[in-house]
Amino acid sequence: MAAVAAAGDAALLEDFAGPGLNPRLRWHAEPARWRIDATAPCLRLQPDAGTDFWQRTHYGFEADNGHFLHLEASGDFVLTTRVTSHPVHQYDQAGLMVRISPACWLKTAVEFEPRGPNRLGAVVTNAQYSDWSTQPLARDLNTVWFRIRAEAGDCLVETALDGAHWDQIRVARLLDQPAAPRVQCGLYACSPKGAGFEAAFAFLHFRPGRLAPA
Repeated sequence: MAAVAAAGDAALLEDFAGPGLNPRLRWHAEPARWRIDATAPCLRLQPDAGTDFWQRTHYGFEADNGHFLHLEASGDFVLTTRVTSHPVHQYDQAGLMVRISPACWLKTAVEFEPRGPNRLGAVVTNAQYSDWSTQPLARDLNTVWFRIRAEAGDCLVETALDGAHWDQIRVARLLDQPAAPRVQCGLYACSPKGAGFEAAFAFLHFRPGRLAPA
């Protein structure tokens, strides 16, 4: 990831209030069921069953068929969303993703656990091996803000429960970045075990450059 954003990386403020998506946004594995709800407004997405992003570690399987609505970016940027989840099956998840290739990417979300607290965390995949850092999140907290700050090749992952008070949950580097100065970044959702989950994304905000100091 280059240190300076390219001239074409203008800000994108998608509030899902119009009839269609911003033309800069593209799908990886477009879901069968999604719509823009202009009354909310939000993007409502129901992941297909058996969808996931994961590579090999611990479980042994490889999955790269999750739903990912993204734009291209380079250099430093700030990516933010707010998602409300209505999960059904274990590991139902929705949040943000930064991706270079099937073997190199980062995602952050709340993953549903039907017994006990949910898992707020991040998965970082390098050299086609995924890791997963988690912390418990109370089951009644179904709306979470996510933010990824890309700074000098590193990704700082942050979350908030009110959109104002942010907590850092991960700092990571995608190791393929020197060979891939442009990345894909945006919203994602998966349902590894079954259909029925709905995620409502209130917005997707992309801003080139770094976050101004508080």
